[in-house]
This record gives sequence, structure tokens and C-alpha cells, in this order.
Amino acid sequence: MLVPKKVKHRKWQRTDQIKGRATRTTTVAFGQYGLKAQESGRISSRQIESARRAMTRFVQRGGKIWIRIFPDMPMTTHGAEMPMGKGKGAVDHYVAVVRPGVVMFEIDGVTLEVAKQALRLAAYKLPIKTKLVIKE
Repeated sequence: MLVPKKVKHRKWQRTDQIKGRATRTTTVAFGQYGLKAQESGRISSRQIESARRAMTRFVQRGGKIWIRIFPDMPMTTHGAEMPMGKGKGAVDHYVAVVRPGVVMFEIDGVTLEVAKQALRLAAYKLPIKTKLVIKE
């Protein structure tokens, strides 16, 4: 799973909403086909790894896959049945903050049909709506 080697702050403050559209990573840059987010959300490193595995298994040894998002935001949790207070919990996992318009995965070296199916399998693993985009 993807985790940062080093973070500036061990625990971050959470925000309730993720506002606005993406301004970076909005076009297919490396591959021929991409999976673009249509809504905002937080994607955990487990979900990214699960989507990567689904794509890799489907294309077998054909093609190349790029992951364009990285989980760098720490999420903390308390144990079950903890009373209020007692400070902020320990870092449990990391998430990537995704805004609408971000190309999350790219694939190249395969046909359009194979890419469509591989990216559809990856989309099933993610908690947000996505769409397939093709490089012009």
C-alpha cells in the first residue's frame, strides 16, 4: 500500500467538505486512456491498491499503468468505546483527496476495449463516480 515516507505534520486537521474543481492533473498525460473523477472524495491507500490490482490482473502482462494520485493525508481514529476527550487518536491510514476532474489512473499499450474493461473494474473499487477519458 502507498504511504508517505515522511510527513511535515503527523496529524492533520480535518475539513468537512472538499470544495471546487481540480486545476491540476485534469488531462491524460502519460497513457492513452484515463479514469477521471466526477465527484470529490477521499480515497484510501487500500482502495487505490485494490483498483491497481484489478487493472493489472485484467491486462495481465500487456500495457502500462500509471497511478496519478497519492495518499498523503493522515486519518486518525480512536479505539472502540472511547470516552470523549483524551486527545486526538493515532494515525490509522492515509487518504488522497480527490476533486472533480482529476485523472486518477492512466493506461497505455492496450486496445480501447481492454482499457475500458480494466478501468471499469478499477472504478468498481472506488467510492466516487468516474468516467473514461481518451487522449486527443
